[in-house]
Amino acid sequence: MITPPPREIESEQLPIGDNEAAMALIASVNKVKDQVSRIVVGQNDVVEQLLIAILARGHCLLEGVPGLAKTLMVRTLASSMSLDFRRIQFTPDLMPGDITGTDIIQEDHETGRREMIFRKGPIFTQMLLADEINRTPPKTQAALLEAMQEHEVTAGGKTYPLAEPFFVLATQNPIEQEGTYPLPEAQRDRFLFHVVVAYPSRDEEAEIVDRTTSGELPEVQHVISGEDIVRFQSLVRRVPLPPHVKDWVIDLVRDARPTDPEAKEWVREWIQWGPGPRASQQLVLASKARALLHGRTHVTIDDVQTLALPVLRHRIVPTFAAEADGVTVADLVQRLVKEHRVAPASLL
Repeated sequence: MITPPPREIESEQLPIGDNEAAMALIASVNKVKDQVSRIVVGQNDVVEQLLIAILARGHCLLEGVPGLAKTLMVRTLASSMSLDFRRIQFTPDLMPGDITGTDIIQEDHETGRREMIFRKGPIFTQMLLADEINRTPPKTQAALLEAMQEHEVTAGGKTYPLAEPFFVLATQNPIEQEGTYPLPEAQRDRFLFHVVVAYPSRDEEAEIVDRTTSGELPEVQHVISGEDIVRFQSLVRRVPLPPHVKDWVIDLVRDARPTDPEAKEWVREWIQWGPGPRASQQLVLASKARALLHGRTHVTIDDVQTLALPVLRHRIVPTFAAEADGVTVADLVQRLVKEHRVAPASLL
């Protein structure tokens, strides 16, 4: 059931038609979650964040050690949503054309005529898994990230649009740093979320062993379509944003900038570089998507607080002093949220 907004913001509601669409979104997402849970054990928070990113038309940077079902999770999501799926293993010798495509000469065997044609690369899909993106040089990384931003590829003076919906999930291995090319801050900023995949609990690991050693995994059912997702993405942008929530988001992001005249002393000491305006935009969009997933037609500060860490984790650069003191980016974000002024309880 869709929960109406509190009285303080009752004037900001979705139209009746959009309320019906919101109920359809919730039902569809629940079906997707059911399909994923049949294949992937646990990782419920990660799955929800991936779904939020898709609905907000964003991309995800996923960090986790090998063997945590990242590829299986993404493949299952793509299948349940009836989306084309491709995976690219990033390596030091990968070239930009290996991702976007390249011009080749094709000969007509009947006429002997030759012509230049564009052979599309694996980026021409709907859901792309960029595995170990930090193992390829910056030039190749940039080819992917530019396509992510523009939703198109330019080659030979021609522009080729990418499919819609288009979602990139890039993975990084946190334990292997030798021979890697860390993404620059400006490139990381193009990802909506930086999601950390944790180890499963003991009970979850026991279930993983049972499922994977006793028989074949069940088949994934196609429960929604790409056209449904595009409609839901449009619906997310129409979710009302109460003024007090917008102010809360903007102030939170600005509080994380050490160059701000009103920055707190600990921010200047521990944060080398803070998030830009894109963080505010992405946090609002993600919060709108989360509100719909949780049956609400309005955004609350709770949505913002819940998503602050995955949105800001890769947009804040700690100082050497913070690293020396053992202060992580997660610690910094949690403190920012905790110390940020809280709105009246009726508006949460």
